Amino acid sequence: MALVWKFLSGSLVLKKCLESHKTLLPFPGLCTANYCSGSLQKPGATSGRASQQGKPKEDLQGHEQTQTEVALDIPSSEERPEMDFDKAIRDEVKNHFRLLKNELVNYWIGPEGRPLHNILLEQTRVVWQFRGREDLDKWIVTSDKMIGGRSEVFLKMGKNNQSALLYGTLSTEAPRDGESSQSGYCAMRSRVLRGAFERRQSYNWSQYNSLYLRIRGDGRPWMVNLQEQVEFIQSKDWMYSYFMYTRGGPYWQEVKIPFSKFFFSNKGRIRDGQHQLMVDKISSIGFTLADKVDGPFFLEIDFIGVFTDPAHTEEFAYENSPVLNPRLFH
Repeated sequence: MALVWKFLSGSLVLKKCLESHKTLLPFPGLCTANYCSGSLQKPGATSGRASQQGKPKEDLQGHEQTQTEVALDIPSSEERPEMDFDKAIRDEVKNHFRLLKNELVNYWIGPEGRPLHNILLEQTRVVWQFRGREDLDKWIVTSDKMIGGRSEVFLKMGKNNQSALLYGTLSTEAPRDGESSQSGYCAMRSRVLRGAFERRQSYNWSQYNSLYLRIRGDGRPWMVNLQEQVEFIQSKDWMYSYFMYTRGGPYWQEVKIPFSKFFFSNKGRIRDGQHQLMVDKISSIGFTLADKVDGPFFLEIDFIGVFTDPAHTEEFAYENSPVLNPRLFH
């Protein structure tokens, strides 16, 4: 009898719903949604109906039966954000013209609005420092996971937001793709400097002769890589590198690497014919760990800069012969 009574009650409610929504008959899904929303009350319901739903009900056997309310968070058409593509395009164009204006000011007055003769006389310059999240966004971290390896690398702010911490786990296990026979590297590289209208720009360090870093590591050797701005796609893998050895321990160390010590490589191979680094067209700088030692690592960086060492007069540290590099002897 209880089942028969419930069936008749449900049929009566459904009949009332159909009679009160005759205009929605061409769309039966809408009427069904309204009928099912009897127990799905929105927060803005009337107090009288809410009080009735909040009270426990009794079934045919006299047991109390509670009814659970579930609020439907369905945004109305008025609350949905409007997408204004014209405004987005105007803002983007204004931003690029603002960058172009800054470039013109830096060309005629000097970088950052400072006189050019003051820039030329300075001995040191901080290019990258890490004091907030926006400084981390200027860098990209990669590992051999891109080719199926198992190394992991992460970049985050250090203690008190005064440094950047590069850490992770190095794994030399080769990918199981049937092609790669070796693996195990983690890297961090600066993003390419962009000007107005997404033009590629470079750093001009011609007035300096050394790279200056303040770091703290775990004793592992890192490879510092400098890349020139190239005009041809065949030269995109050209790199100038130098090994940086960290001491380990809790103390910071200051590393000074003359530009004349960077050796030329192509696709990770040191070339016999060496070329001198063009310090007026530096595109990016990077750090690579590939010492074939499995396990965790970390490298903490305070700042990266350039400076002029008056005691260093060497122009290029590597010998060349007419056979290996004939274009240097014409």
